[in-house]
Amino acid sequence: MLSYQLQSAIKDLDTLISLSQEDIEDIREANHNPQFERLSIKEEKIKSFEHKKAMIDHEISKLMTSNPAKPLSELLDSEQHQQLDSLKAHLSSLREVNQHYAKMVLSVGSFYNTLLERIVPTHMQGYQKVASGEASLLEIRA
Repeated sequence: MLSYQLQSAIKDLDTLISLSQEDIEDIREANHNPQFERLSIKEEKIKSFEHKKAMIDHEISKLMTSNPAKPLSELLDSEQHQQLDSLKAHLSSLREVNQHYAKMVLSVGSFYNTLLERIVPTHMQGYQKVASGEASLLEIRA
């Protein structure tokens, strides 16, 4: 059961990594709609991974309580050790891809906010941003 949960969790991480890499490519091409379409798939995979991780934790806990005198390294076979190592490597890879993605999202967001501020300048009025009448590229005629 533990081996199955480990394999399944690794597959979820593979999917999340590939979806994040697709998001990075779409940001580079300024193709934003597919990113929003993939969001529900990513959320589903994250929930699935979290559930599988809880099952893995439960299985390991069950093994350790049934054999309290043995260390965990003796309770797992070589395939399970390899799967745990692979799980760690995939988590690390997902973290790196997501960090790269986050940097790109922040850069693009900052660019758009700066552009919008130059086109339609705003100022704070209490807790609200209010557009001032000095828009540089827009002219309103009645």
